[in-house]
Amino acid sequence: MSTPNEQTPPVKQANQRGAARLAAVQALYQMDIGGTGVLEIVAEYETHRLGQEIDGDTYLKADASWFRSIVSGVVRDQRKLDPLIGAALQDDWALSRLDSTVRAILRAGTFELTERKDVPVAVIVTEYVEIARAFFEEDEPKLVNAVLDRIARQFRTDVRK
Repeated sequence: MSTPNEQTPPVKQANQRGAARLAAVQALYQMDIGGTGVLEIVAEYETHRLGQEIDGDTYLKADASWFRSIVSGVVRDQRKLDPLIGAALQDDWALSRLDSTVRAILRAGTFELTERKDVPVAVIVTEYVEIARAFFEEDEPKLVNAVLDRIARQFRTDVRK
């Protein structure tokens, strides 16, 4: 049992990055569906969502700079990312046929795989598969895993064989 004087342990950096990844996927989805601009969406999340309570739900404390880098990086590099994702999909699937949430997950994961060489492949793939599991129960997490794994094998040397 804790006493009132005990402090809650600080949130680990990895947890804050995971929360930033989830928030980035949500922001990218919102941009895709609503046509919201990157500056507007980043400002909204940083002011009103990250670590805040909304309608009784508390958003996790997130690494705001990690969140910003993913969202702005995906927007900046989307013309490069989408063909990579498209090539990693099965032959009969087009990126445009995917659910908007799956597209946001794949774009964010592909961005990190190609740009964040300081983060291990296993961490990136696992985090985005977990995000997919938070939204989907069927085949989508498997699809996210397969596509990100294919992309990782193209761009990274730290992929498990």
